[in-house]
Amino acid sequence: MSLHWRPVEGPARLGMAVSRKVDKRAVGRNRIKRVLRETFRHLPASLAGGDYVVVARSAAARASHSELRDAFLRVLHRAGALPVPAAGVTMPPRQDAHPSSSPLTEPERRSD
Repeated sequence: MSLHWRPVEGPARLGMAVSRKVDKRAVGRNRIKRVLRETFRHLPASLAGGDYVVVARSAAARASHSELRDAFLRVLHRAGALPVPAAGVTMPPRQDAHPSSSPLTEPERRSD
């Protein structure tokens, strides 16, 4: 697949082009679009704003759900729309955790 990206201010928007050359059956084309839409919906808030147009190629018809998802994320990383994850980190840091509420820090003791 290929990606056309026009960075603009505002939220990220997705457009898709899945022609009959990719898959002659509508159910196959709709499956590709459904997977791309779902992947786009679950992308982090760190996705750069702009207009994204994904053009599916014929190999997408034979790809599994996870292969389509991985290819889409790979294209976004190559375009620079997604930040590169830190090496060796498997989970992103929690945004809602307060530093003092971490279970690794010792509680403050009062000396009254």
